[in-house]
Amino acid sequence: MPDTAVEGRPALGSKRAVAGAAIGAVGMAVPEHVIENAEIAERLGVEESWIVTRTGILRRHALAPDERLSDLAAKAGSAALENAKLDAEDLDLVLVGTTSKDEITPDAAPLVAAELGAHRAGALDIGAACTGFVAAVAMARGQIETGAAERVLVIGADALHRYLDHDDRRTAALFGDGAGAVVMTATEPPGRISRPVLKADGAQADLTYAKIDEAKIRMKGHETFQNAVRRLDEVTRQVLELAETDIDGVDLFVYHQANRRILKAVGEKLDLPSDRVVDAIENYGNTSAATIPIALAEAAADGRLVDGSRVFMAGFGAGFTWGGVLVDWGLDGAAGDAGEASNGSEGGDGA
Repeated sequence: MPDTAVEGRPALGSKRAVAGAAIGAVGMAVPEHVIENAEIAERLGVEESWIVTRTGILRRHALAPDERLSDLAAKAGSAALENAKLDAEDLDLVLVGTTSKDEITPDAAPLVAAELGAHRAGALDIGAACTGFVAAVAMARGQIETGAAERVLVIGADALHRYLDHDDRRTAALFGDGAGAVVMTATEPPGRISRPVLKADGAQADLTYAKIDEAKIRMKGHETFQNAVRRLDEVTRQVLELAETDIDGVDLFVYHQANRRILKAVGEKLDLPSDRVVDAIENYGNTSAATIPIALAEAAADGRLVDGSRVFMAGFGAGFTWGGVLVDWGLDGAAGDAGEASNGSEGGDGA
């Protein structure tokens, strides 16, 4: 990504970093099976408009019983690697934000790494519910800036539809399955990723949860909604203050796509221009840790996300957990040259 794309803006990375961190090359994947609102509305005994009014969701995708989350995550990761022009063999680390891996153990990440051919990469899951993708970006930034890794694949993937009580009006229409991925690489310090903010409040864990013995998502919707709006508002202000910028200095706001009413409420509290808030919920529903990278992929497809875009991302999930980070989008030329970039070589336009 050319330095001129962010000329005049304060650099986002740490001035003490061994290397800077860059992010770009988004990919996504969703299952083929689509569930329209009509099917859910009939079972719940409500009108389709009842679902749309309360959630903004029209349809969602769901894995078949014989399909695996790790395969879906690998498909998204493969798309991101292709967009970055990077071979999986060159990866140092694969991170998967998820709370719905296929087995209790192993994690999804080692299976994804093996399927992709990332044979020399470390691999682990990040379990922070719907904040998982943001938390994984934060961890990848730290690994790159300390010199522990140069090329990291970050995936958000979840399949929560299999954990729904389909007769529960509070959750039956909310969740879908999906995966999204980005590539993060070393670049000249201080880099293009701000200091992330990660927070948690376990005292309210009983508001959204799924117990092992029942394996069904339970949610107190009103209380969760209020917390989500408040925490996403807070973390937006905190991250922008740390980055020494403001609302006007951000090109796109990509929040966790849990509910359109949450997106609208956060936007109103922050007085955000609606055309700068990415809303991709209607065709996917709440895909948990996958919502942010899927929204990034949608924004890239419609031309809103380009190299040089300054993008704020924030998630909120069960726990409660929440977090945010500001990035300047784009990689240095071929991502496979990340090591040279961190040592001072010039890169071309990002993927």
